[in-house]
Amino acid sequence: MSRLIVVSNRVSMPSPDGSQGGLAVALQAALRESGGLWFGWSGREVEQFNGSVSFEEVDGVRSAVVDLEPQDVEEYYNGFANRTLWPLFHYRIDIAKYNRSFGSGYERVNKRFAEPLHVMIEPDDTIWINDYHLIPMASLLREHGIKNKIGFFLHTPWPPTRLLVSLPHHERLVRSMFGYDVVGFQTGEWLESFRHYCENELGGTVEGDYITVDGQRLRAVVCPIGIDFKNFVESGETELAHQLSERMRVSLRQLTMIVGVDRLDYSKGLQERLVSFEHMLSAHPELHRSVVLVQVAPPSRGEVEQYRHVREELNELAGRINGMFAEVDWTPIRYVNRGYRREELTALYRAARVGLVTPLRDGMNLVAKEYIAAQDPEDPGVLVLSRFAGAAAQMSDALLVNPYAPEEVADAIQRALKMPLSERKARFKTLRDGVEREDVHWWREKFVKMIEETETVR
Repeated sequence: MSRLIVVSNRVSMPSPDGSQGGLAVALQAALRESGGLWFGWSGREVEQFNGSVSFEEVDGVRSAVVDLEPQDVEEYYNGFANRTLWPLFHYRIDIAKYNRSFGSGYERVNKRFAEPLHVMIEPDDTIWINDYHLIPMASLLREHGIKNKIGFFLHTPWPPTRLLVSLPHHERLVRSMFGYDVVGFQTGEWLESFRHYCENELGGTVEGDYITVDGQRLRAVVCPIGIDFKNFVESGETELAHQLSERMRVSLRQLTMIVGVDRLDYSKGLQERLVSFEHMLSAHPELHRSVVLVQVAPPSRGEVEQYRHVREELNELAGRINGMFAEVDWTPIRYVNRGYRREELTALYRAARVGLVTPLRDGMNLVAKEYIAAQDPEDPGVLVLSRFAGAAAQMSDALLVNPYAPEEVADAIQRALKMPLSERKARFKTLRDGVEREDVHWWREKFVKMIEETETVR
């Protein structure tokens, strides 16, 4: 078996308390099996970049990390990755920032990663680059003479051509992707957008999975990510999960719970979700004092101004809705700005009759799959899911909604609350079967196999 080298912006090593996401667990398992290496940024800053690499091994997983200087973090990470590419890839060109220094910082840091990485690569290694932070990595490794199989997986959406061309030097960025052997997307929609750009902007040709531009060829595929289903289900049986379940039972009394769990991000549609809930309360006064929306939204990227605005707007919106509808013994929205461990999340999901997953745009959205995995098969809840989440392509038995239409979302919530047990169980079974079958291990094995078996023209 060839060694696997995983490259990502941040490295996630095994945690002593097991409080890690399914993606990290799956990649760590693959690295143990292959004797591989996880390379990326340490998350630390140094006064001046020196290129030194720190090696570590924890529980059979080896890592190699570099530190970045403050200018690198500001221009590459806070700048081009999170102020330029993230909003652009989520169709928000209205808030994308195209500062020239961001682009130069992005290219500089990718080169700073490629320089130490290329000397660690052995001839039989398979290399797997992850996400929008590191799009040019393969072309930089090729410049260093690396001829190994290299795959790239994009965890976010890929924007339509008409939006992508707003990015300065968009052609150079996309051409750099032809250093990869395989490029993976979450859904057919994102794949089609990529193909459209290659054909219409680069004059490329598409034959089956393969795209050729100026004699360079790559394989572009759909390979949707899943959750660590078995581990997630087992988390719901832990003592911590049972403790929170009991607290929720006492706290909710006779209330029916609706739950949303999202990172605090403008792409998640949190403001639109609260407005939709407000519409439901206005249209259905009979639901007052009988339902509660628990919205968990841990802060993220606080150094980016747009994220601070989202937090301020949500605080104001939740306060206004609660002020309008609350009574002395009932508050319709419980808005929580903190994260929870996996065991606690399973208890929250299981206690909720409705899972509300309504991003405005999302590459996949694993909360939808986690909510289904956590349900009681004998009395399952109902998933209300944005049709603009990548998960909607696999989860058609959810109630699919347009998150921009508050009345439509409100109607779906009411339908979910009133749905008979027989329909809930039928929808749940189909959804659970898919989540269990196409889990994160299935995804990892399928994508790595695609990288290893693909033959391309260089």
